[in-house]
Amino acid sequence: MKIITYRKDGGPVSTGVVIGADVLDITAWIAALPLSGQAEQHHAAAGTAPPSGGIMRLLQAGSRALDMLAIHVQKAQAQAQLPSSTCPLKGVQLYAPVPRPGKIIGVGRNYADHAKETGVAPFETPRIIFKMPSSVAAPGAAVARPESVTKMDFEAELAVVIGGYGKDVAESQALALVAGYTILNDLSAREFQFDISPAQTTFAKSMDGFAPMGPWLVTADEIKDPQTLDVSCWLNGAQMQHGHTADMLFPVATLIAYLSRFMTLEPGDVIITGTPAGIGAFRTPPVYLQPGDQLRFEVSGIGSMAHQIA
Repeated sequence: MKIITYRKDGGPVSTGVVIGADVLDITAWIAALPLSGQAEQHHAAAGTAPPSGGIMRLLQAGSRALDMLAIHVQKAQAQAQLPSSTCPLKGVQLYAPVPRPGKIIGVGRNYADHAKETGVAPFETPRIIFKMPSSVAAPGAAVARPESVTKMDFEAELAVVIGGYGKDVAESQALALVAGYTILNDLSAREFQFDISPAQTTFAKSMDGFAPMGPWLVTADEIKDPQTLDVSCWLNGAQMQHGHTADMLFPVATLIAYLSRFMTLEPGDVIITGTPAGIGAFRTPPVYLQPGDQLRFEVSGIGSMAHQIA
């Protein structure tokens, strides 16, 4: 399934499933879902209110919720006419499928070719980086380059959306924790990452709009092996990056197991898994993003996402 967060005709932000060229609205269906026992315990311990709807409630309803949703969608498709709760996909405004993740966890230099272009030997353990959740932007957004930033750069990445609570997860069981996958551009202000000491990598990657994500979440049942995907980026029509997730130094399952040794992964957390070679900073001469630039990203099995620089 392809799950989207969207708005129609200026109405409320809603959640839907893409069926061909249409969207089946599941906002009310999600709102009626009970939370999983783990989610209830988590909110009680933290003193936080559970989400009343949206994709975060869907993810906090437990792994069976996605199975139930698949049945709900199948029933809708089996009808002679799609329900009145459908609308054309081309007529909606898309938002990031997970508009405000709990955590965005990045992995530096996780592709062998990218590690090589940086001149650094491959790491023996994952190099963990964080992006602030407030940096998320919608697919199709015009992301403003901050006035004082001159080295704004792109990174095409496969993003993994966590669908359960996980601590000390065995690598053999790690992919069971995945709800689905999407695309994220890990925008970075390189002057704060490379030109100062100590590097301010989290700051460089967390400016407003620096995490365009989308266009949808493809559920994990449709991508059996995340290490079989092509990852590509085009800038103004010219291909800048093309890699394959088989070249990751630390595969998705390894990353989940490693991270869960140190922190509890929670529904709605996003792990961005690194970028292949071809980023602007390591080209000769370097290529940095300018207002008016058009970017497009593709990950096989997911689709494409585009946005521009303002």
